[in-house]
Amino acid sequence: MKVYFVGFGPGDTDLLTIKAYKILKRADLIIYPGSLIDEKLLKDFSGKKVNSYGMRLEEIIELIENNVRDGKMVARVVSGDPSIFSALNEQIVELERRGIECEVVPGVSSVFSASAILKTELTIPSVSHAVAILRPAGRTLDKDYLEEFAKIPCTLVILLGVDRIEEIAERVGRIRGWDEPIAVVYHASRDDEKVIRGTLGDIAEKVKRAGIKRTAVIIIGRVLERRGRRSVLYA
Repeated sequence: MKVYFVGFGPGDTDLLTIKAYKILKRADLIIYPGSLIDEKLLKDFSGKKVNSYGMRLEEIIELIENNVRDGKMVARVVSGDPSIFSALNEQIVELERRGIECEVVPGVSSVFSASAILKTELTIPSVSHAVAILRPAGRTLDKDYLEEFAKIPCTLVILLGVDRIEEIAERVGRIRGWDEPIAVVYHASRDDEKVIRGTLGDIAEKVKRAGIKRTAVIIIGRVLERRGRRSVLYA
């Protein structure tokens, strides 16, 4: 008995892996997060579709367990990549406790889709040798350590935080300076994609004017300037 956790990517179905596409084609039941993935993006797949938005963990687990035990092929769809802020762990723990095997199929994270749209390498020699992927503290997170990471010469990538862009820019700007480059990519890879570039000093107003309130990736760092030493790959 097995359930598949399928990384759906950032929204462009062309970015699905071949394996993910094949699983979704065969699935009898597709459980998807409707707040992040529009059902119309699943139109190529004939399995029964259930929107998990608003469902409790226990309800989702019961739905998966009942269908797997009935011999159905179940795909639990996750936006982006399952390894980043997907609530994957708590679901797998509960399913394995019930003797149900889980297989995880990677997907393209919105982090990498956004950097591709910006044509930006997140790590550039002499500029940034590390990437920190964060989410702001809130209802499910007590502390985010944003200031601590801002002190390190790394690229900051912030998910699930564009609704607090003013606060984020203020906190990082006090450490890195108001001229630090920043980009906000809304609905990366989708038809209604928007890209807002600026500095920590002006980005909040630009994002407000664009009407972006959710589903956006924030990237902060000098890598956005595309400057740095030549790579040793070409030495």
